[in-house]
Amino acid sequence: MSEKIRIGDQWYVLATSARAEERLQVLKSDETFALFNRFGDIQPWDAGEQGLYQDDTRFLSRFELLVNGVRPMYLGASVKENNSLLVVDLMNPDLATEGRLEVAKGTVHIFRAKLLWQGACHEHIRLSNHGLQPVRLTVELHFEADYVDLFEVRGIRRERRGVRAPVEMLGNDGLAFRYEGLDGVWRCTQLQCDPAPDVLNSNHASYDIELLPGGERHLYCTVACSSSDEPAVPGACAPRLCTYQQAFRKNEETRWQARSGNCSIGSSNPLMDRWLERSVADLDMLTTDLPTGPFPYAGVPWYSTTFGRDGLLTAHLCLWNQPQMARGVLSFLAATQATEEDAASDAEPGKILHEARRCEMARTREVPFGRYYGSVDSTPLFVLLAGAYWQRTGDLAFLRSLWPNILAALDWIDRYGDRDGDGFVEYARRSKDGLVQQGWKDSHDSIFHTDGRYADAPIALCEVQAYVYEAKRLAAQMCAALGEAQRAQQLDAEAAALKQHFQERFWCDELGLYAMALDGDKQPCRVASSNAGHALWAGIAAPEHAARMAQRFFEDDLFSGWGLRTIGSGQSRYNPMSYHNGSIWPHDNALVFAGLARYGHTEAAMRLLDGMFDASLHFERHRLPELFCGFARRPAEGPTLYPVACSPQAWACATVFGMLQGCLGLHCHARTHELELSAPRLPAFTNWLEIRGLEVAGAKVDLLLQRYRDSVGVEVTGKTGELAVRVHV
Repeated sequence: MSEKIRIGDQWYVLATSARAEERLQVLKSDETFALFNRFGDIQPWDAGEQGLYQDDTRFLSRFELLVNGVRPMYLGASVKENNSLLVVDLMNPDLATEGRLEVAKGTVHIFRAKLLWQGACHEHIRLSNHGLQPVRLTVELHFEADYVDLFEVRGIRRERRGVRAPVEMLGNDGLAFRYEGLDGVWRCTQLQCDPAPDVLNSNHASYDIELLPGGERHLYCTVACSSSDEPAVPGACAPRLCTYQQAFRKNEETRWQARSGNCSIGSSNPLMDRWLERSVADLDMLTTDLPTGPFPYAGVPWYSTTFGRDGLLTAHLCLWNQPQMARGVLSFLAATQATEEDAASDAEPGKILHEARRCEMARTREVPFGRYYGSVDSTPLFVLLAGAYWQRTGDLAFLRSLWPNILAALDWIDRYGDRDGDGFVEYARRSKDGLVQQGWKDSHDSIFHTDGRYADAPIALCEVQAYVYEAKRLAAQMCAALGEAQRAQQLDAEAAALKQHFQERFWCDELGLYAMALDGDKQPCRVASSNAGHALWAGIAAPEHAARMAQRFFEDDLFSGWGLRTIGSGQSRYNPMSYHNGSIWPHDNALVFAGLARYGHTEAAMRLLDGMFDASLHFERHRLPELFCGFARRPAEGPTLYPVACSPQAWACATVFGMLQGCLGLHCHARTHELELSAPRLPAFTNWLEIRGLEVAGAKVDLLLQRYRDSVGVEVTGKTGELAVRVHV
């Protein structure tokens, strides 16, 4: 179990046991996600976060299958490769009555399959008798709905809660739990069984089953979540829910259609393919179709919602092969861009959203995250992604529709981001309950000086200045395309001035890196950190500094053998088991990789790709988690798990795509109908790589890349439409 508690001014997750030990099974579909134990059950006493959730509220807190009053024996469990279906295999234990064995263990196979579709969890239970005699069983389902807010699951104690209505029976095959929250919203959990149980009451259903030798029995149960501002009329006819078979077909069709337009990637290494396939499937699962388009929700369970920074970076890492994701992210963040000042939510005109929640505690403002704007980097990253998307797609019409939002974001950078006019963008929390640290390393203790003292606000982060530089540089190009030549020149000049000023104030020669930040007194935090690598990704680093960092990042204090640590091992607050002060974040490594490749240090960067690939082999289902511990790599051992890391996590899923783009030097130029590969490289564990169906400006191309001793050959194996493929050695 893990708790979300307040310490000083910061919210953070405190682990009281490791989720890795529980091996929870995860399903997600749009706004609904579920966490089951390995038996396919929801058991509140095993792990506090298990449950069926919608809009950050737990609509089902218990769902347990028993046979003759006892738990079946576990055989195995797996989630289908495309994340559409959880399959669990169980068998009966020895079942005895008054000391007499009635059914020997392993006589009855119990198959469970679960899927999520349109706000409901659909389950199929199949019982098969593999014995030589008839067997009689009582199969029970126990259920409960507590309507606990996700922030309560994470540990926050509430003085008041809403009211649970009496359970309503819906005929002989269903029932409904209902809860009226303090926000005035009625939340309902409707349960429907097929066939009707022999016994059904407010928290229990049971079937008396006889199975002949070789016989089977099929049971189905659907649990649907819904919310309304109006209470249900007691006794009104509840809607019939779609069947398991209908949900299964629609779920499969939707997932196939969503993936059919994407390019595919394959390699000579089956283990590399597993990593790629897992990343694609997890991104598909996390991506939710909003009215504004697809948006990758940050991660399950704690962050299954829209996060500005996470969505922007995930979309950028996947931009070359999934540009439609970037369009969806930009559209949503434009629609939710702040238009006025609100200190309680750290909002200012033009600022881009940090996080949005629709749970009860957010709606009552018991937590500040209904629409919360406390991130300093989302706004420049919004402009940066808009420019990168326009370069990738040439979609001038979309750029024009987004232009007022881009201008508002640029105005925020200059007016609110740089309140003291020193040329750097800083942050200082205004909300009494908001985040103290507002960069991507948002733990309360993540920004500090060499001696361990916390940096005082307002704080100018190294990477934020880099994002602003790239944002203004790309904004200048967008201005030129829209005929605003004077503004383009001004933005170019501002970017150039920022780059020069950045070198003067942030470079620390004794570190061989840029300072992590400047504090409120403009004093540098001379801490060896991965933040400096983001300066490479965004292009603000001086070439001579980039060359120095290409060596520095692979010294033992920063490079663990698996990846780059967030903080070097010699620093005062270094802790390899911490969230941000010495752990390893895959997406962080992907950005540093891309930055090294941008400056021509691809060979050095390949060590990061090698480390992430090797790490993926040790994680369950080849799924890179949100983060893992920063201990040094030891022979014949895998990386050390972080106790409460989200898995899957969107930007961890996107890591492999960002790294592949970096090692291939791949850039799509839609306006000139060109695909460029600059000094492409392949890792040592892959002899060839194939990309099929990559779309650029309406054309599609298939590529085969073959690794030789000192180079990579590129062959165009298929092409439709007008597209020039240019390879620079």
